[in-house]
Amino acid sequence: MGSRSELLSLCRALLRAGRQFPHYNLREYTKRRTMDGFRMNKNLTDQSKAYAEAKAQLVVVERSVKLYSLYPPPKTKNIM
Repeated sequence: MGSRSELLSLCRALLRAGRQFPHYNLREYTKRRTMDGFRMNKNLTDQSKAYAEAKAQLVVVERSVKLYSLYPPPKTKNIM
């Protein structure tokens, strides 16, 4: 069960983990999904489900960051 402070720290951890993506689109997608998910669940009375879901998402984001760090973005910028 997560208290309000634990949920906020989990939200910050998700945002911090998302900032580590080397690709801009993935960083912005992670930020948008995190903020949307927490806004959607802010009025829940039983926040244990939201806490468990966010904890699982944090594991997925951290694993994805490790995977994407193996493939850095190209050094040349795409003009399109």
